[in-house]
Amino acid sequence: MNAIFPFPDTPGSREKLVVIGNGMAGCRTVEEVLARAPGRFDITIIGAEPRVNYNRIMLSPVLAGEKAFDDIIINGPQWYADNAIALISGDPAEMIDREAHTVVTRGGLVLPYDRLVIATGSDPFIIPVPGHDLVGVVTFRDLDDVDRMIAAAEAGETEGSNAAVVIGGGLLGLEAAHGLALRGMQVTVVHLMSTLMERQLDEAAGWLLRQELERRGHTILTSANTKAILGAAGRVAGIVLEDGTRIRADLVVMAAGIKPSVALAKAAGLACERGIVVDDHMVTSDPAILAVGECVQHRGACYGLVAPIWEMCRALADCLTGVGSGRGFEGSVTSTKLKVSGIDVFSAGDFSGGEGSEDVVMRDAAHGIYKRLVIKDNRLVGAVLYGDTADGNWYFDLLRRQEDIAAIRQSLIFGQAYAAGGAGGDPHAAVAALSDDAEVCGCNGVSKGAVISAINEGAHSVAALRSTCKASASCGSCTNIVESLLALTLGAEVEAGPKTLCGCTSFTHDDVRRLILERNLKSIPQVMQELHWSTPEGCASCRPALNYYLLCAWPGEYADDETSRFVNERLHANIQKDGTYSVVPRMWGGITSPRELRAIADVVEKYNAPMVKVTGGQRLDIFGIRKEDLPAVWADLNAAGMVSGHAYGKALRTVKTCVGSEWCRFGTQDSTGLGVKIEQATWGSYMPHKFKIAVSGCPRNCAEATIKDFGIVCVDSGYELHVGGNGGIKVRVTDLLCKVETEAEAMEHCLAFIQLYREEAHYLERTAPWIERKGLEWLKAQLFTDPDRISRLAARFRLSQKYWQIDPWAGRAAGAHHDLHQNLAEVRPLALEKAQ
Repeated sequence: MNAIFPFPDTPGSREKLVVIGNGMAGCRTVEEVLARAPGRFDITIIGAEPRVNYNRIMLSPVLAGEKAFDDIIINGPQWYADNAIALISGDPAEMIDREAHTVVTRGGLVLPYDRLVIATGSDPFIIPVPGHDLVGVVTFRDLDDVDRMIAAAEAGETEGSNAAVVIGGGLLGLEAAHGLALRGMQVTVVHLMSTLMERQLDEAAGWLLRQELERRGHTILTSANTKAILGAAGRVAGIVLEDGTRIRADLVVMAAGIKPSVALAKAAGLACERGIVVDDHMVTSDPAILAVGECVQHRGACYGLVAPIWEMCRALADCLTGVGSGRGFEGSVTSTKLKVSGIDVFSAGDFSGGEGSEDVVMRDAAHGIYKRLVIKDNRLVGAVLYGDTADGNWYFDLLRRQEDIAAIRQSLIFGQAYAAGGAGGDPHAAVAALSDDAEVCGCNGVSKGAVISAINEGAHSVAALRSTCKASASCGSCTNIVESLLALTLGAEVEAGPKTLCGCTSFTHDDVRRLILERNLKSIPQVMQELHWSTPEGCASCRPALNYYLLCAWPGEYADDETSRFVNERLHANIQKDGTYSVVPRMWGGITSPRELRAIADVVEKYNAPMVKVTGGQRLDIFGIRKEDLPAVWADLNAAGMVSGHAYGKALRTVKTCVGSEWCRFGTQDSTGLGVKIEQATWGSYMPHKFKIAVSGCPRNCAEATIKDFGIVCVDSGYELHVGGNGGIKVRVTDLLCKVETEAEAMEHCLAFIQLYREEAHYLERTAPWIERKGLEWLKAQLFTDPDRISRLAARFRLSQKYWQIDPWAGRAAGAHHDLHQNLAEVRPLALEKAQ
């Protein structure tokens, strides 16, 4: 037991209010009571955890290393003291004596009450399979669970035991998988249903989510039923599925769902079904006892999201104090936002369809956007958004208010601005149109009206609103709406400021690059310390960027932090959808030889590669190589003189050529020879993004040089140099940079351009958007105003190449980082698995 605050010495006339549960629902209830009737109750809060109240929603950023515990505290010690609240922490309630009106804790404390609030939350559902009680099997419900997962990840770094399996592909499971992956673990998500987050997403959105997670390196197995958890020496060693598939695991996270925590209430004789049964005022079958949060069942429904729970808290406080609307809790339509970094998903209402309903769907494959609205009787009843969730609050408001949408039916799918007749010219119009009771901050249950009230009471900045009404204080996804409300209410535009590198810092990419040089910063921790990073270890966005910026700034001094690279770069191969990898050896200028072709053929046969594909960059891509076989494959290719093609990296990919003057009757210059020289000079270079070069031997442009990052078109008088092109989803034709007369000049300009791009572009910015952002005239001024600039840039590039032109495959083939290539989790096509 840890009684952080002693029982206050208060007059005996005050009613004794005891709250069982020091979590979000219990403390929010107390806040609502204090707001209505300060000083009326003598309040005691009993908490099972030895901590103050914290935001459980933000456990995922703690696991991911983006926040520390202090960052997610909702009510610190001073709050309890200021409000004369006795907190009994680390000593859970064990018994309720309804006749005596007392609560008995595990430590033997007997606490009398006049009114009792039960806010025991929910318990994680533990799948009752063999091995569920092994050491290394954890849940994901509180800070202790997070500490156990972090400890497992840290142990994996030193012991090589870094395979994790997350059972459950719901919101909590995916957040656990995301955090563990950022901690360096190889994660497999095992989900019973065919669609991820099937309670919140339809099949199409679930598929998009799966594709994005797999692109990030996660292994996702759906329609997969866990049969048993395997152990060795009392610790978890893996899992086996119903179909016989075995997956190695050093950590298993149970995230298969939650169930209301009703054991205490049931033992006290309160009416319980799935949850503690309550009426609209949150009163249980005992009039002196109320209940709130995930532990309750209201009108047959149980809720696990914060928005309806905040409504319950308000209804309960109205009932306890007799202050407020008194209408009670009438049930709630829920909405969900997925908070895995960078993935925008929103859902609300009923999207199961059915008789009498119609679907309105919009797909934008090029931009990864999917929207589906379900309409019934001219009312919006369900919404699923993926990729673009900006109108989520508006759709949710329409759904909750059940407004007739007949008048805007044809434009509804395009969002509020279009439905309102083109309000896109005013960025605040959509926010202004929201009703006062529209929810702005889902994490903390803050309405538009509450934000405006706080602004009118003096909170004139986002920071002030976060500390008063708590809007935007948790995940931050509603910050743009809060800024709009500030601008609308104060009558002045609120500038959000330039886009920062990520949410961990107030500095932009350009600021960070400049300050690294100005302040002589030479490590990631030093950058974070000097530039006041808001997170202890950064995030998945800033760590790879910082790693690149430091490598570019300090060649030969800064040591590459491989843990801050993406999984494909760490393993020097591209992971495929079935968990195997593809291998692309380099072919200089697209030229190969019998020896190289025989080596590739031997590898394909020796390692049972199911496919060899000719790439658009004039190379051969070997598919289906298992992770544990990669070093041996590389050794065999190295023996034939082949090195990594860096098809996985933010680096030079290929130099595509045509045969040029050596063979072609139209060729004006030796394009093949020049391409080989350029590739041999530039391979291995680390860049902001992938980089492609082509050399065409004549203006017929057979090598497609005018859609490459750097393209050379040979002409009779010399060489035309083109920059900033790319193919793919958004094709951009290059800009003509200049013309030069000699091959040596073409080489020198190419190296100078690459180095300028390396030094000036933002991480993950291709040359096309970089040039569009900076401008072609700026680029020309940078290269040609100073006659010595080309040679200086090229010299800096050659210096960097001294440290980077080392074949990574050779080191791995010799045994370096062998732990990364252990058979952590063999994920193979199930048909092949069964056949064997």
